[in-house]
Amino acid sequence: MSLLRLAGRPLLASMFVAGGLNSVRDPKEVAPLAEPVIRPVTERVSALPDRTEQVVRLNGAVQVVAGVLLGMGRVPRPAALAIAATLVPTTLAGHRFWEAEDPAERAQQRIHFLKNLSMLGGLLIAADDTGGRPSLWWRGRHSAHDLRREAHLVRRSVRATARPATAAGRVRAKLPV
Repeated sequence: MSLLRLAGRPLLASMFVAGGLNSVRDPKEVAPLAEPVIRPVTERVSALPDRTEQVVRLNGAVQVVAGVLLGMGRVPRPAALAIAATLVPTTLAGHRFWEAEDPAERAQQRIHFLKNLSMLGGLLIAADDTGGRPSLWWRGRHSAHDLRREAHLVRRSVRATARPATAAGRVRAKLPV
């Protein structure tokens, strides 16, 4: 593992572990901000809890677990995707700069919104990072290519040995026993 991955993953994950713990411990603090985003989502996704505090707590738990996994380098690609999925509603709920009346507050919320977009970009890069190893898609594609090549070689060798064997069989059939 490279030094950049070794240092970068925990640094990227730290924000989500800390923020997720806050959401798990005290969801009532975040629930009023999250209500406008969570309500439409819970109406469409029946698997989510009905209460906003429970959804906030669930979101925080996913961030904590996925953040720890990402920081430790365990299943980092799915962990980064899980955090990215939780970051979108978190950003839309927490940093609605377009609704702020005060120009200073609007500027501050825009900065936080853009910061979250930057972290989302980092998470997407981490989700695509194979750690120097080929991806499953690449390995599957190349394995299929190798199998086709080997099948072609087997077919050629069978044809190459079948002709002399056939000729030898004909000669043997003509010989007196």
